Amino acid sequence: MVQIPSKTIPYYEAGIYLPLLLIILEKDYSIVEQSPFKFKNPYLHLINAVRTKVKYDLKETKDYFKLHQMRLVRGETDDMFTEYHFYFNGVMECRRYSNIRLRNHSEMLLAEYFAKS
Repeated sequence: MVQIPSKTIPYYEAGIYLPLLLIILEKDYSIVEQSPFKFKNPYLHLINAVRTKVKYDLKETKDYFKLHQMRLVRGETDDMFTEYHFYFNGVMECRRYSNIRLRNHSEMLLAEYFAKS
């Protein structure tokens, strides 16, 4: 049985997590924008800087997908798991990710992005 190459998995996972980070950053930006902070701009600039870096990394991931004929499709979601379909050169592999893992890993990645900014 042909499998998805293990070297492509980090790119598939970037394709999963980076859009989640953008959603989180958009919501956080709106919350900070509407909050009663005395000085909002430093927080808004920090969120924008991270958002720009995440968008850049997502573009790089999408370019890699295109170059290597890869595709990622979100499948079914329930209370516990979200399913993703990885396509590579005519091969499809279905993987299920725990929603808790998705949340925790997104938080960890977000912390890494903020630490770099």
